[in-house]
Amino acid sequence: MNYLIIDDEPIAHRIIEGYCAELPHLRKINNAYNALEASAIVAEQKVDLIFLDINMPKLTGFEWLKTLPQPPKIIVTTAYKEYALEGYELDIIDYLLKPFSLSRFLKAVNKVFETEIASSPESININSLQHSRFFLKGDKKHHQISTGDILFVEAFGNYSKVYLTEEMILSHEKISNLETLLPKENFLRIHKSFLVATDKIKLIQGNLVYLKDHQIPIGQTYRNRIYQLLEGK
Repeated sequence: MNYLIIDDEPIAHRIIEGYCAELPHLRKINNAYNALEASAIVAEQKVDLIFLDINMPKLTGFEWLKTLPQPPKIIVTTAYKEYALEGYELDIIDYLLKPFSLSRFLKAVNKVFETEIASSPESININSLQHSRFFLKGDKKHHQISTGDILFVEAFGNYSKVYLTEEMILSHEKISNLETLLPKENFLRIHKSFLVATDKIKLIQGNLVYLKDHQIPIGQTYRNRIYQLLEGK
């Protein structure tokens, strides 16, 4: 995903560039220090995502945004919270108040990808969904994982254990949040405490689902979901 930073403060560019350097799926195409520079860049290059400041010389970020017939995804980065409502009326993805942390920045970027998937489901097949990536907070770190590497998720109080093909991550997310995040075409809740990747199921026998070396119980209230899976519905 190609991104552009529009901000009149050079230090803001350095901070965002530093955060984006941690994300291999983001590629910077340019920097703009006012709206007029940004217009020239957008006219000549494909921009998927803009990190947009509001208070800038000549034109504010929102004034410039209103001139675009088909704006790309927008994450606002500003020191002024009073413009938040206007921003959401312009369909921005997220509104980051300076100074913002890496974890808050990652949350905003994840929203961009979630919106991309939700807005164009007809253009995304199951294989691409299996290999979509997102960041998961766990062990005081942010792990970038592919949905194709997830075997299953186990509820663990207010946390979740996310079992991957090679490791397990103790996540700060509840299982209900992960169920919403992960593509429904590929993940199925089969128990109040378990969410499984359907393409990783080896076999189903009795009240158990087998994935690799794991046996997952099927909850009584979730049996119909298993029947629908078996019938191909």
